[in-house]
Amino acid sequence: MRSMTGYGKGTASSDGRTMTVEIKTVNHKFFDWGMKMPKGFLFAEDDAKKEVAKVVARGHADVFLTYREEAGKAAEYRVDAELASKYVATASGLASLTGVPCDVTATALMKNPDIVTLEAAEADDEELKALLLAALGEALDGLVAMREREGAALAADISAKLDSMSASLAKIEATAPEVVTDYRNKLTARITEALGSAVPDMARIATEVALFADKCAVDEEISRLGAHIKAMRGYLKADGPVGRKLDFLVQEMNREANTIGSKANDLRITEEVLALKNDIEKIREQAQNVE
Repeated sequence: MRSMTGYGKGTASSDGRTMTVEIKTVNHKFFDWGMKMPKGFLFAEDDAKKEVAKVVARGHADVFLTYREEAGKAAEYRVDAELASKYVATASGLASLTGVPCDVTATALMKNPDIVTLEAAEADDEELKALLLAALGEALDGLVAMREREGAALAADISAKLDSMSASLAKIEATAPEVVTDYRNKLTARITEALGSAVPDMARIATEVALFADKCAVDEEISRLGAHIKAMRGYLKADGPVGRKLDFLVQEMNREANTIGSKANDLRITEEVLALKNDIEKIREQAQNVE
C-alpha cells in the first residue's frame, strides 16, 4: 500500500549534458500531472507522462526538468574554408599589388565572424529523450520508495484503528443478548407489580420480548461490519492501488455503525458505537492519503 504523497529526484549525464528531474505528488481523486521544462523538450512530454502514469495511479504529480550543458560541449566552431581561402588570396594579391607584406594569420582569420562562427551544438532528440527518461526513472524510484514508506505508516495506523473497532464490536456482540434479557426481566417485574397477586400472561410477555428482540437485533450489522474490517485488513497488505476501495469500505462501515446505533437500547452499546464512529472517521481521514 502506498501513500499519494511523495518526492523523488534523479540525474542523468552524457557527453557534457546533464538532465535533472524532480517529481512531487500530492493527494488527488484521480491521476493528474503537470510538467515544467525548458523550451525545446515538448517532444518528450508524452513519453514522460506515460512513464509517470505507470507508477502513479492516483494523485497529482508535478514534474520539474532542468537541463545543463558544459561550456565546452555547448557550442562548436564552424569554418567557411572557401571564404577563408578567398580572404587569404585577396590579402596576398593586395600585398603583391601594393608591395606591403602579407601578414594574415590564423588568429586574424579566427576573428573574422564571416569565416569562423560559434554555433550551438545540437543534440539528437532521441539522445535527449533517453537522458530525460533515465533521470525520470531514477526520480520515480525515489518517489515510489517514499510513497511506500509513508504507505506502511498509514497501514500501521489504520490497522491499529481496526483493532480498536474489533474490540468495540466484540463488546457490542457480548452485550446485545443481555439487552433482551434485561428487557424481559424489567417487563415481567413491571407487569407483576401492576397485577399484584394476579398471574401475568407469560405468552403475552414472550410476544412483547420477541418484538423487542427483533427491533433491536444487530446480529447482521455486526457480521457485516466484521466482514468489512477483515476486507480492509486484506487491502492494507495489497501491492496495488487500494485508496478507492478503502473509501468505499469506510462508507459501508459508517452505515453499519449508524444502524447499530439507531437500534441500540443500551447505554453500553451506544458508547461502543460512538467509539466505532470515532475510529471510522480517523480511518476515513487516513484513507484519503492512500493511493
